[in-house]
Amino acid sequence: MPHLVTAIIKPFKLEEVKEALRGAGVVGLTVNEVQGYGRQGGKTETFRGSEYKMEFVPKVEIQVLVETGQVDKVIDLIAASARTGKIGDGKIWSYDLDRVMRIRTGELGDEAV
Repeated sequence: MPHLVTAIIKPFKLEEVKEALRGAGVVGLTVNEVQGYGRQGGKTETFRGSEYKMEFVPKVEIQVLVETGQVDKVIDLIAASARTGKIGDGKIWSYDLDRVMRIRTGELGDEAV
């Protein structure tokens, strides 16, 4: 059964994560620019001498469809290449997909990945 692995990472780590996944044979991914906050609750910036709080921090969301046997490998690759060791590195999660179809061929399940 296919899985969807989703990761929220720091934007400057995107290229490193993409290259790690490509090197491991992952042939496709979807990327979205997102905003949010976690434990840090936003961040404080200084602009022209004035300090202001950014409620939402810019992040990048990556989504990767993988076969069941690749889930742990893909999660480990993303974690290793996105990690800075500082607060706000992000989160990774995955879940089973009930049904996946490649539109062009009509293939279903793992064959559609």
